[in-house]
Amino acid sequence: MPFTTGFITHSCKKLSAAWRLALRLIVCCALATGACVTAVAHAEGIEVRKAALNASEEGYLLEAEFNIQLTSALDDALHKGVPLYFALEFELMRARWYWTNEKLASLQQQQRLTYNTLTRQYRVGVGALYQNFSSLKEALDYMSRIRRRQDIDGTLRKDTAYAAQLRLRLDTTLLPKPFQLHTGRDWNINSDWYRWTVTP
Repeated sequence: MPFTTGFITHSCKKLSAAWRLALRLIVCCALATGACVTAVAHAEGIEVRKAALNASEEGYLLEAEFNIQLTSALDDALHKGVPLYFALEFELMRARWYWTNEKLASLQQQQRLTYNTLTRQYRVGVGALYQNFSSLKEALDYMSRIRRRQDIDGTLRKDTAYAAQLRLRLDTTLLPKPFQLHTGRDWNINSDWYRWTVTP
């Protein structure tokens, strides 16, 4: 009898240790999978890395850098000939306690990303100007860096702080009609508003 009890106790301990090890492996795999899913989710979309409004000899210069990663649905649509339009929006405001904030500058610039299946080249267009690229990464890198002169109403005072905000978004209203009806999470890649204080 003591032998049987000892055998059962010893077996239960072995079984318990095995279950604990198995449970640890399951938890580790789940955490690793969750981390990978989170990394992929954060990799897709648009993120503002930095933005600044600096004085130069030519006036004020708006500089910004983004991280742009297309979703699989957008990547597939682009390679099937669907043009993608991105809208850059910028505003500069001066706070007024006695009235609504004064808007000193605003910008709405459109960039058009297309793919030519015959030449296998990507094209980024801004207005009538465009540039070709041999890879999607090169095209997105070009779109990710903004540097342009910004017209400001009046002169910024050195003793005043101004509020600036900027974002980049995919303009789904310019997609072909069939795609507009099915725009969902995979089609709406927009950066959050990036806000900072401008102090001349």
